[in-house]
Amino acid sequence: MNVELSLRATEIAEHTKQLPAAGGYNGFSYADISDRVHIGKASIHHHFPSKADLVHTVVVRHREQAREGLAALDRHINNPLAELKAYTDYWAKCIGDGTTPICVCAMLAAELPMIPQEIADEVRGYFEELTNWLEAVLDKGAKLGQFHLQESAFVEAQTFLSMVHGAMLTARVMNNSQAFEAISHAALSRLTAST
Repeated sequence: MNVELSLRATEIAEHTKQLPAAGGYNGFSYADISDRVHIGKASIHHHFPSKADLVHTVVVRHREQAREGLAALDRHINNPLAELKAYTDYWAKCIGDGTTPICVCAMLAAELPMIPQEIADEVRGYFEELTNWLEAVLDKGAKLGQFHLQESAFVEAQTFLSMVHGAMLTARVMNNSQAFEAISHAALSRLTAST
């Protein structure tokens, strides 16, 4: 699903992305967006009639950007271990410099029972796509001898995803970006250790 937005709607969506990542679905209002983008709430409503419309757009765009980023890793790196390292390094940088302290979909996943269904479906789709990508990378890496999987590539993909996203929460709770780096490094080491 490709979302075509006007320049102003794109600006609103980009500024909004940080808000649910910081405080969840109910942790912000159109007044917060108005302060960030310097436009009236009525103008925001013109582009996004409801908060659900806006957050749905944000998550759809996040999925598109993630797909593009993962495809770029496949094209440019084409080395399973290096791809996983680049993936965790991306998040380490975002967490370290504060640009994205946690994945917006991870934050919304914690609220899944309380968010509108169309957003919940997009969040699930994000995690399904990420798991599928990880499974393919792990399977390829196992065939190349880079990874020593203890379980199926699918279960290992879910485990790795859980460790990385759990590391985001740990870094947030401890207010320590190095916690993310240590945990994600351990997740990679687990995959490369011979049994």
